[in-house]
Amino acid sequence: MRTVLDLTHTITPAMPVYPGTAPPTLHQANTVEQNGFAETRIGLHSHTGTHVDAPAHMLAGAATLAQLEAGHFVGRACAIAVSGSAAIDTATLQAHAGLIEGCEFVLVHTGWSRYWGQARYFDGYPVLSADGAGWLTRRGLKGIGVDTISVDPVSATVFGNHLELFRAGMVIVENLTGLGALVGQAFLFSCLPLKLDAQDGSPVRAVAILE
Repeated sequence: MRTVLDLTHTITPAMPVYPGTAPPTLHQANTVEQNGFAETRIGLHSHTGTHVDAPAHMLAGAATLAQLEAGHFVGRACAIAVSGSAAIDTATLQAHAGLIEGCEFVLVHTGWSRYWGQARYFDGYPVLSADGAGWLTRRGLKGIGVDTISVDPVSATVFGNHLELFRAGMVIVENLTGLGALVGQAFLFSCLPLKLDAQDGSPVRAVAILE
């Protein structure tokens, strides 16, 4: 039996967004009553809500969404749990090396999604250490996913973890939710973005598929 778990936050005008980013707008452009069909004009930044970062997000000349094959956003994944607000270092990741072996995505459950909609969501969440990010880049992964707003601190001015992962050709999925149900398991993960021309990121409907 196949189970599909939704790992995605719902997009609403009142949702949390990265500091300095405008919230999304959802305007009812046409209605069934007036026009015979419903249609919404959507305005949002490319890194709104549960979204994927392409390497072009921070590396000039690097791969954009449309330049990556659709298969780059789908693959065997595992979910690992980390606790507290300490850096996610090599030792922490190596403790899960057996589970990570053979995976194409690693999803990191910090539990921080429980603060979604609160001011606390933007500060104090666990992030990768420099050596932890480097360890992941040597695993041949397609990407990493986190249930926090970023793989670097919001206060960062140099985005070292983003850059380390992007240089390895990896994508980054941020603002995931519901990872607690997947900890310790392997499954099929999909984070397909819109195929936007020459773009750096896109909201996704991230899901885990378990057989």
